[in-house]
Amino acid sequence: MTEIDATDTVVLGCSPDDEASHQAFRDKFDLNFPLLVDTDLVAMKAYDAYGEKKLYGKTSVGVIRKTYIIDKAGKIAKVWKRVTPDGHADKLLEALAKLG
Repeated sequence: MTEIDATDTVVLGCSPDDEASHQAFRDKFDLNFPLLVDTDLVAMKAYDAYGEKKLYGKTSVGVIRKTYIIDKAGKIAKVWKRVTPDGHADKLLEALAKLG
């Protein structure tokens, strides 16, 4: 997998979990980017990343895994609406390379 150019790209994660939970998650998966704490769900709801979802016909409310690429002008350049971890990083890197 190709590395993201840290001089040109900012990577952030966001969830409603608290700071201690984020630190444990970062340590477990050896993440090298910040995880934003959004316990009041303001950012997650603004990005439509928290709300009603369906899984196997059952409706629930919670985190909706999404990825956004925001370009240098501050505009959303690409959205993945239902993210699964397997292979997602490669898709993200490919999209970032195309934006150049």
